[in-house]
Amino acid sequence: MSTKEILKRIQKQVPSSWLYPLQNIHSSLIFRWLLYRGSKPAAFSEKSALVFSPHQDDETFGCGGAIALKRERGIPVAVVFLTDGQGGPDLDPIKHDIVQIRKQEALKALDILGVEASRIHFLDKPDGNLPDLQPEQRIETVEQIIQLIKLYNPEEVYVPHQKDCHKDHEATYELVKEAIAKAGIKVDLLQYPIWMFWRAPIFIMLKLQDMADAWCLSITSVQNKKSQAIASYRSQIGGLPSGFVKRFLSPYEIFFKVSQ
Repeated sequence: MSTKEILKRIQKQVPSSWLYPLQNIHSSLIFRWLLYRGSKPAAFSEKSALVFSPHQDDETFGCGGAIALKRERGIPVAVVFLTDGQGGPDLDPIKHDIVQIRKQEALKALDILGVEASRIHFLDKPDGNLPDLQPEQRIETVEQIIQLIKLYNPEEVYVPHQKDCHKDHEATYELVKEAIAKAGIKVDLLQYPIWMFWRAPIFIMLKLQDMADAWCLSITSVQNKKSQAIASYRSQIGGLPSGFVKRFLSPYEIFFKVSQ
């Protein structure tokens, strides 16, 4: 049995009333350690960016501040959502409309952050199944990503962390990395953590090398915009642990640079 499978079994057996506070403490400790000891301060980058988000909200949680900073300075940013968002929290009154609801929430959040609707793309892959795409679906998805990379010719690409403890997030990293290699371009690849600090016990799933090349970006000047954008995801935040959401209201964002 893999480490991930063992952890999943433990998480299923431990009541959420116990698990969430423990995860909140663990997440806060890792974030604070990276913030004050384990990361380097990142200077603001004026490079154009293409952000890949597995679901509608990951882009805002993970790099909403960076997006807003760039857009305030007129720097081009485009955002690509890989899945349709169907697998979010099971909210019975709206579950049949959740795909369109999440798209509208994404458009509203990114409008707050300054991204034009014409630069927002939805690939509508099945939520929760990115690692299990059929061979022809995977080829098609990689090709779609390549075409978007060629369309925008970004200098930076943002993706979820390769060990983000969510199968769609980790699959997004792999799909984008493959597309960049096939496109034959050189870009700065930056990973943003979403679930990694919350779900991955340090020194069990996370090693020190996983947290190497960490950079801390101050987003104080756009912190309010990011908070408003997060609040736009009304169908999602109600089903998330409060401690989880609170971490993304910080005046800092953490990124991990990938050596290419």
